[in-house]
Amino acid sequence: MPEQITLNDGTAIPQLGLGVWQVDHDITAQVVGWAIQAGYRLIDTAEGYRNEEGVGEAIRAAGVPAAELFITSKLRNGAHQRDAALRAFDDTMKKLGVEQLDLFLIHWPVPSQDKYVEAWKTLVELQQAGRIKSIGVSNFNRDHLERIIGETGVTPVVNQIELHPRFQQRDLREFHARHDIHTESWSPLGSGRLLSDPTISGIARKHGKSTAQTMIRWHLQQGLIVIPKSVRQDRIAANFDVFDFELDAQDLETIAGMDSADGRNGPNPVTAAFLF
Repeated sequence: MPEQITLNDGTAIPQLGLGVWQVDHDITAQVVGWAIQAGYRLIDTAEGYRNEEGVGEAIRAAGVPAAELFITSKLRNGAHQRDAALRAFDDTMKKLGVEQLDLFLIHWPVPSQDKYVEAWKTLVELQQAGRIKSIGVSNFNRDHLERIIGETGVTPVVNQIELHPRFQQRDLREFHARHDIHTESWSPLGSGRLLSDPTISGIARKHGKSTAQTMIRWHLQQGLIVIPKSVRQDRIAANFDVFDFELDAQDLETIAGMDSADGRNGPNPVTAAFLF
């Protein structure tokens, strides 16, 4: 089973979970149900994914006490103003069907609209009201983090960022470590592009594991929170079967050498301006 990572507010989060980005809302409940059955307890969704209702349906049908689950959602980019953020959060809670959310993140900073500080202050308000256990951000760069911390005195518990062997974000991770912000990896398998990578495939063969399992194990051994996604029941289960082997020092050195400054697959937080 995954380790529990203690966040800077004292809350514990499972280190390995399921992400549901790009999971069609019609199958989300089934996919999340498979994950819970396989042992996952961390489920990561977002307002912008348009599948929170499916996550809520799976939670109700899971047969697992709500206290054992850890549910994350994220504030959409077009709702950074306080009143809009409060309405959006109410909508999230209605769709998920929970009374208190475990973790709520600002999905993107969208610096071009310059409202992410207002959004952060609203999340702080919601946490102080007892509606959210923990608050964090996603896709924030160092300057974005420094600004919200400087203007509110409240440090995010996590920053969820694109992170995989080809894009390891070491400088940002070092900043996180200095400020007790945990790094959470989205697109941990390189958006699927690394599943046929010969370097990782070679390490996987050495351990009798798949390339996906090998990459997930790498994230875990780096101390990262990781949320791989799949819509196939066999792969969801396989992605959770990563606790019976360890990468050795040579493996880790080899993967460290794969890092690339231009390895980003997703949008750049500096320029991302979509308002889904």
